[in-house]
Amino acid sequence: MSQQVGQVDTLFLHERGENFLVVVQRDGKRVFRAILELKETSAGPRPAKFRIKRGSSEEPRDPQQFVELARRASRIRISQQTSAGARDRLKEMLDGYQLEALTVRTCRYCASNGRYSPITADTAIKADRDHVCPDCARRELERELSYSGSITGAAKDRLEELLLQTQDLDKVTNLLQGGLNPDLTKFDEVSATVEDVDPVPTSSLDLHPTLQSRVEGRFDSLLPVQSLSVENGLFEGRDQLVVSATATGKTLVGELAGLDRVLKGKGKLLFLVPLVALANQKHEDFEERYGDVANVTIRVGASRISDSNASFDPSADIIVGTYEGIDHALRTGKDLGDIGTVVIDEVHTLKEDERGHRLDGMISRLKYYCERRAERKQRYDGAQWIYLSATVGNPEWLARRLEATLIEFEERPVPIERHVTFADGQEKARIIDKLVKREFDSESSKGYRGQTIVFTNSRRRCHELARKIGYDAAPYHAGLDYGRRKRVERQFGNQDLAAVVTTAALAAGVDFPASQVVFDSLAMGIEWLSVQEFEQMLGRAGRPDYHDRGRVYLLVEPDCSYHGSMEMTEDEVAFKLLKGEMEDVATVYDEAAAAEETLANVIVAGKRAKRLNDRMLGDIDTTRAVGRLLEWEFIDGFEPTPLGGAVCRHFLAPSEAFTLLDCIRKGFDPYEVVATMELRDQH
Repeated sequence: MSQQVGQVDTLFLHERGENFLVVVQRDGKRVFRAILELKETSAGPRPAKFRIKRGSSEEPRDPQQFVELARRASRIRISQQTSAGARDRLKEMLDGYQLEALTVRTCRYCASNGRYSPITADTAIKADRDHVCPDCARRELERELSYSGSITGAAKDRLEELLLQTQDLDKVTNLLQGGLNPDLTKFDEVSATVEDVDPVPTSSLDLHPTLQSRVEGRFDSLLPVQSLSVENGLFEGRDQLVVSATATGKTLVGELAGLDRVLKGKGKLLFLVPLVALANQKHEDFEERYGDVANVTIRVGASRISDSNASFDPSADIIVGTYEGIDHALRTGKDLGDIGTVVIDEVHTLKEDERGHRLDGMISRLKYYCERRAERKQRYDGAQWIYLSATVGNPEWLARRLEATLIEFEERPVPIERHVTFADGQEKARIIDKLVKREFDSESSKGYRGQTIVFTNSRRRCHELARKIGYDAAPYHAGLDYGRRKRVERQFGNQDLAAVVTTAALAAGVDFPASQVVFDSLAMGIEWLSVQEFEQMLGRAGRPDYHDRGRVYLLVEPDCSYHGSMEMTEDEVAFKLLKGEMEDVATVYDEAAAAEETLANVIVAGKRAKRLNDRMLGDIDTTRAVGRLLEWEFIDGFEPTPLGGAVCRHFLAPSEAFTLLDCIRKGFDPYEVVATMELRDQH
């Protein structure tokens, strides 16, 4: 046997019961295993029996063969887990043959399975009361993961990374039960960054005297993004795309330009946002801040059943509206007067599947309205356009397409910690309660308690989670009436609430100064968040005037999806979002969207509809779209039919129009059909 084995790299000995497991290695690979039994002799311990293991059987060999193997070995190692008495016997036996052996720390799992795997302080991983090698620790982790559902590559890689960092298997597996050890949950930290921008003193601005005095009374100098905007032609009427993180002051860029032009008689200000909740808040802000020097009104999207803009005053100096509200005015021929400034907040909405093409179309139609008015009125110069966003993946391209100067400011006022932990749906409520309490019980150096925004994927879940939080918390979503939403905003601002639980409404910019953001779900409705939406939402954590840092927690349910149409699972999505790159802002048109926007452009511009189509961000085949509109009898030539006019006024997609017509022909109550469509949209 010794001639067949040849030279031996390592002879490894490990205690097994009353005997010893022998592992023979050459070139780093195991040659065979054997069992060694010692006996006491007058000369000391000596080999008594030596049996080679072949699968489940053992082949007896001459005990002297063990001595020959030991003499051929380059090194002899004894497992540290071998008891002191057994080690002494082995060393005494080897001394008798003038052989030396070192005691080494080895992986118990490997040793028990007949593998020699030395470990050091740098590689040993604690597993229960033992220390094992990284390979065995990974296998144990995989076994634990099998009990928690199918965890995908990205999540598994993250846990293995933590395993090597912490060198503690129990701590890592605790994450699978929703553990909140911040040293383990912390994925990374987005550092605070400061750009070197010389602030513009407010005293140097050439604003209308009324606005100038108010600005100087509020600030000594402008914030960096505001200063960059001013230096790049804000008050010379230059169109701008302003891209900057939440809470860096970009909204004031639009306010200053718009109010200055209002007070100088250069046209009214339109401040447009995607959601009614945001329009309500901005309308209230403008009323409070400028209501004594300018008339302020609001125009939000009309219902399919009734126009909800009874109090709208088109002659007002400042019109705060939703995209759909102003588009409805354009589609129905309302006179909006001379428009001096258009501010499009959350312009990255252009990339959204449903709302994106409508915003793209509205911008084109509103530009056409302003151009036509300027042609008719010689003293009217047209509008200045200011587009605002916290997150754009392709700002240079978007600025070119919008024919705007790019103002990009990447400063982050406070650092943000990003954490990941794993939990099933039932455990998430308990973890959220713990996180909210821990944050509210803390206080920043600026004297503010920590408050939390919890994002979830349905209105029902908002109420469910708010009830399960032990401290004062409230649901907040578009289904609440205006008075209740304002009460929640006021309570949060007064630090009377530890948390709000919301859907997508808050992500778009309602002003809640939270220090912590918790993702109960990484979906909105039945769609996973995009990287852009995720960045927008986590950017709500941490305000420079309130907090020292922001915290973001992703509560991830392994192998979970919320609808059969979702291709990925939540653990896959989590690491895609954390490591992902911002998506480009672009509008993509299918046949229905192209037809809807072309119909609206025909109603607003008649034969000039192609001109409006051509300058939109998305590509529209106008000839094909017009052909469809003629086929569906939505237009006659370049005039809308009564059916086409109704479809356009009520923002119906072609399929919705056909469904409504079919139901009416079958005798269904039209109001019931429309009410069903409204409820579907809300959910």
